[in-house]
Formats: sequence, C-alpha cells, structure tokens
Amino acid sequence: MGSIRQGKIESVIQSELASFFQKNSSICLGAMVSVTVVRVTSDLSLARCYLSIFGAKDKAEVFESIEQNTGRIRGDVGRKLKNLRKIPALKFFIDDSLDYASKIDQLLKK
Repeated sequence: MGSIRQGKIESVIQSELASFFQKNSSICLGAMVSVTVVRVTSDLSLARCYLSIFGAKDKAEVFESIEQNTGRIRGDVGRKLKNLRKIPALKFFIDDSLDYASKIDQLLKK
C-alpha cells in the first residue's frame, strides 16, 4: 500500500493526463482515451498509466501514437506539476478490464 503522498500524486497525474487527452485528440487519432488507473513507484520515478481506448478501429495504432508522444505528454504534465522536483517517467499500458468484464457478462447471459 502506498503512502498518502503517492496517492495524491497518482490522482493529480491521472486528472492531468485525462485533460491532456481531451485537449489533444490528434495524438489519440480521434479516439476517446480514458485514464483508468495511475500507479507511482515509491521513489516517485515511474508512473504506470493504464488507458482504456474507445471508438477506435485499431486500438494498437492509437496506443502506438500515444507511446510515440510520451515525451510531449510528460512535458505537459510536468508543467502542471510544478511543486515536484522530479517528474515521474510515464509508462503506458492498455487496460482491458472493461473488455474482459463485458466478455464475462456475455458468457453469463448465454
């Protein structure tokens, strides 16, 4: 379990990423990207960000575009988090828990 400070940093990074993806839809290739979870390591050097991608024909292409622009995204988030000495590196992952839940739901309905 993380510290209170870690939790606060995680929630701020999550909200800043969400607003970044809303404002910069060109990076998302027109898809809706939702930040589901952000986990920061105890030394605050790495933030693991889990994303859900909706409305895209090819989720892999959208995810690749996001990964290619990681530096730009980190810079924008860093400008918002002025009180941190070191901005955590961002590592993105696709959160497929919603897809998995809908698949389980469909199986249960049969």
